Amino acid sequence: MTFSLTFHVDINPVPKGRPRFSKVGGFMRSYTPKKTSDYETEIRTQAQAVMTREPLETPLAVYLYFRLPIPRSHTKKRQEACLNGSERPIKKPDIDNLAKSVLDGLNGVVWHDDSQIVSLHLTKVYARNPGIDLLIREELT
Repeated sequence: MTFSLTFHVDINPVPKGRPRFSKVGGFMRSYTPKKTSDYETEIRTQAQAVMTREPLETPLAVYLYFRLPIPRSHTKKRQEACLNGSERPIKKPDIDNLAKSVLDGLNGVVWHDDSQIVSLHLTKVYARNPGIDLLIREELT
């Protein structure tokens, strides 16, 4: 029987931030920005609450549905267009950066490493309630 996991995270999606660098005692060190780190921690916490077993070790398919907030600058007409799907989010944040922050947050909780993902499906839309809908399932032959 193949395992699948579906859950929702009601949080404004945050793209993976670029690593930052600082000099400490004459050595360069890199670190993840606080906003990205906090977001990945929240994703990890939500996943731990629904994951009922040890991390998966099999090939996986991951479906991520990003619900982005409608920009406040949009007119009511454009807001309606966003909600009915006729206007899609084609500006930043980039969908691959949104996915990277979620996948990194799930490492060690849902799977051992995101290299196990053999199929990745991404969608970003505008929504009244921002968040992420996730479906993870084993890809067994």
